[in-house]
Amino acid sequence: MNAQPLDHAIEDKVQALLSQMTLEEKVGQMTQIDVSVVTVPNGQDVDQPFDMSKLEDALFNHHVGSILNAPSTPNNRAQPIEKWRSMTQTIRSMAEKSRLKIPVIYGVDAIHGATYTDQSVLFPQAINMAATFNRDLSFKEGEIAAREVKASGIDWNFSPVMDIGRQPLWPRLWETYGEDVHLASSLGSAFIQGHQGDDASAADKAPTCLKHYVGYSFPINGKDRTPAWIGERMLREYFLPSFEAGIKAGAPTIMVNSAEVDGIPGHANYQYLTTILRGELGFTGFTVSDWEDIIRLYTRDKLAASPREAVKIAVMAGVDMSMVPFNFSFYDLLLDLARSGEVPVSRIDEAVTRILRVKYQTGLFQRTEPDIAVAGHFATKEAVAINRQAAQESIVLAKNDQHLLPLSKKASILVTGPTANLLSVMNGGWTLTWQGDNEQLYPKDKLTLFKAIQQKTSGKVTYVGGNSYQEEINIEQAVNEARKHDVVVLALGENTYTETSGNIETLNLPFPQLQLAKAIFATGKPVVLVTFGGRPRIITEIAEQANAVVLGFLPGMEGGVAMADILFGDVNPSAKLPISYPRNTNDIVLYDHKPIESYETNQYKPLYPFGHGLSYTQFETTGLRLSHEQIKLGEGIEVSVEVKNTGKITGKEAVLVYLNDVAASVTRPSKQLKAYAKVELKAGETQTLSFELPAEAMSFIGVDMKRRIEPGEFKVMVGNQTVSFTVN
Repeated sequence: MNAQPLDHAIEDKVQALLSQMTLEEKVGQMTQIDVSVVTVPNGQDVDQPFDMSKLEDALFNHHVGSILNAPSTPNNRAQPIEKWRSMTQTIRSMAEKSRLKIPVIYGVDAIHGATYTDQSVLFPQAINMAATFNRDLSFKEGEIAAREVKASGIDWNFSPVMDIGRQPLWPRLWETYGEDVHLASSLGSAFIQGHQGDDASAADKAPTCLKHYVGYSFPINGKDRTPAWIGERMLREYFLPSFEAGIKAGAPTIMVNSAEVDGIPGHANYQYLTTILRGELGFTGFTVSDWEDIIRLYTRDKLAASPREAVKIAVMAGVDMSMVPFNFSFYDLLLDLARSGEVPVSRIDEAVTRILRVKYQTGLFQRTEPDIAVAGHFATKEAVAINRQAAQESIVLAKNDQHLLPLSKKASILVTGPTANLLSVMNGGWTLTWQGDNEQLYPKDKLTLFKAIQQKTSGKVTYVGGNSYQEEINIEQAVNEARKHDVVVLALGENTYTETSGNIETLNLPFPQLQLAKAIFATGKPVVLVTFGGRPRIITEIAEQANAVVLGFLPGMEGGVAMADILFGDVNPSAKLPISYPRNTNDIVLYDHKPIESYETNQYKPLYPFGHGLSYTQFETTGLRLSHEQIKLGEGIEVSVEVKNTGKITGKEAVLVYLNDVAASVTRPSKQLKAYAKVELKAGETQTLSFELPAEAMSFIGVDMKRRIEPGEFKVMVGNQTVSFTVN
């Protein structure tokens, strides 16, 4: 692809400023520290958290280019918006007193909204946004997240995660847009476009950061920050395209893979960080390390013989900014390396040019105070309504035998299970705190599943459960109560986590949950199984016995209300799975599997396949047509199909267009998603949809590791229909 376009006026400013900078000032720009370095102990508990002498030292003596996080790590937690505005203003004002007045860029992980700002609008996590199959919602999430980050006075968002979620054990699966390349590329790009708009320096826009380049999401043992083994063809076919899409969408920063691929840690991988990212993908922004990962080349990876060598390796590989984060060791070591000539000043100038470029592009040099007011830009009714819609469209109705759902609003209901009465389990990590597990910090006006069900019905609603996820539920009490009610809503799943804290040994549910489910089924009462959590925990035996199954994953702060909306039929479910939901712990076959994976005794037989999702109405796709039966190599083709709501109520349907290359010099997947659209249809209504499949949709990575298209037959699949065309 071509390089990201450069603004010549900005380039002139960057070079003029660079020419005035000392070596110390340049190295400082490459240094990022945690805010705890410049705050008082327990800074999260005081109105003015800064130790001004420490802040002066960081900005005047070490010239730091970036600060991140909420005070104080590791107990960082969401802060009131006025405190954030005061904090970031203090930093801006201090930077204005520095010799060259270079602004600090302040970053946070606002991965589903302004994570660390109290009362912010926190959306469904990315795995849920993927289940919506709704680009407009992803775009709007980006708009709202940027606006609330900027209203908080913060400059930069470490989001979206563009890793592909193809390892269900991985504890960050829920931060991805699922297992499909096209879906992740599409929704991630929409988020970036909403977040940055046409001008990332606008008052209500902010720069994004693609995470975690590249291969981080595919650890062979499923545990976070452990090795991946990815051949070059797989890398180029599955893991690079979403990052390429994010670059094309305009993301100006990229965070580096915290683990390793094929024995090379992400922060030492010149091939990935320079040859491919710069030379092939044309990325012109800057790269930032992940947490402490440069020094870990020495302490953890044993790649470097000393901390000094670790810094040299990372910078020369292509890392532009170091998330150190707790000291100035990177600054001191890089300064020494530059003075000795071991790291050329030209490489430092290259990195600083990229950092200054982004600071100019995002308007930091023009900003002397927060760009926008709180009123009208933060936690607005409109934003909350969009969030609720996103939650509603992200919840998957997987099973509905005998049309048990929707429930009657007069029904007598027992609500039980460890995820029934907690907000945290619907939000996951990066929610108010890093792990998202402090239930006491969650807003009191938001409803858990149990409380939302209570508000929906005039029937008797009883809750049996502990006060936290960790407490075992009194099974005897739950069984006795179940016998007194018409139906049981059984809420199972996971506690909240992220990163290595979420590593697990098995996808099986904890044994106490299995015991509870077995006892509830023994009562003979109808059961609605509801699940929350970031991964597809194995529910096969329970799901087979349940009358209805609703997969909530992590629907965000409006998740309880949205789930109740669906259970009682106030909202018609429309989500589809963005992953293949495994039937058993070792039965991990992805939807875009190779022919050999479904040959002879091999099968793709998940509990629920990619794209599965039921509705309270029915849809039918017919009339699948192509614009041509034959096209020339390099041409695209148009696909059209009619979709009809054949049921009795209005509903939304995601129409998925798959492509199969029938025979090629490299084995091709049985099918791959290449286009999709979501439409709302009234009962009996029909709509014709058209899709453009560009030539690139027919391409793959060939024997020579180059992207190519080969002549031959291709099949297009929509619903139960298949049509073919030939490329000559």
